[in-house]
Amino acid sequence: MTKRSAANRPLMGACSRRDFLKLSGITAFSAGGMMFLAGCGPAAQDSGTADEGSAESDSSEGSGTLGDGTTLRVGMEAAYAPYNWQVSEASDYTIPIENVDGAYADGYDVQAAKVIADALGMEAVAVKCDFSALIDMLNNGQIDIICAGMSVTPDREDSAIFCNSYIDDDISMVTRKDSPYASATTFADLAGASIMGQAATMYNDVIDQIAEVADVNHMTPAETVPAVVESLSSGTSDVITYSMLSVPKLLETYPDFVELQMTDKFEGSEMPDNAAVALGTDQSIVDAINEAIDGISEDDRQQMWNECMDRQPA
Repeated sequence: MTKRSAANRPLMGACSRRDFLKLSGITAFSAGGMMFLAGCGPAAQDSGTADEGSAESDSSEGSGTLGDGTTLRVGMEAAYAPYNWQVSEASDYTIPIENVDGAYADGYDVQAAKVIADALGMEAVAVKCDFSALIDMLNNGQIDIICAGMSVTPDREDSAIFCNSYIDDDISMVTRKDSPYASATTFADLAGASIMGQAATMYNDVIDQIAEVADVNHMTPAETVPAVVESLSSGTSDVITYSMLSVPKLLETYPDFVELQMTDKFEGSEMPDNAAVALGTDQSIVDAINEAIDGISEDDRQQMWNECMDRQPA
């Protein structure tokens, strides 16, 4: 999988995980049982998307409940797998999409939202909307919480209250088990390696950080994640950059691959996924949400992620 990226943005915390894919043109792809992340889907249709200016504010500012205290309206795009996507049948993994008849939402954000709703004694429903409208809708009272593959940034912190992250991704490097670089632990150990990432994403940009330390061949990036993986499988590249969260599934599909155990870390590559509530939300609610999020163990987070990658639409 990959992260949305504005190709020319600096590698700083203000660049959200959604940005890493936004300009990369990734589509879902299945190869050898490996499901790769789909890019951002189209905006919700007018008939099935909340109008950000159509409802008067009913936010819970200063109260001890969110919304009506019963139904937790969760804002998301429902088109950004494996974080969130739309399906036509209900399952143990889904919640109804309130503003699209007969539709349901699934994905990692949905699983986190269900944990949060349960902790608050509420039932979660999704509200499908454009990603860019989420914070306005939150503060207008049209949704109660955002769970949508959104990372906290300084700008966003001025417009919403961000809770703890419920999953954190980063960039790892992968090589073949028989590679001379399999035991590398520092950037300097990669001297002479041909390294490939994906075009127009941070996965390509961070290779420059290695090149500052070691003489490496920063290869022309591939347009898609499957092409990056194929370069390593075929021996065209020695090392590839890859989503840390998705490495376990990659190694399961390609048992001759191994993740490098690096002590050197990329700067600015961390990608948290945060829930957000409206400004003025009672602190007791924020504390309850954080407690619920912190209660999801690292093992459970990885298992939830792997299962969502298996279920995501092709």
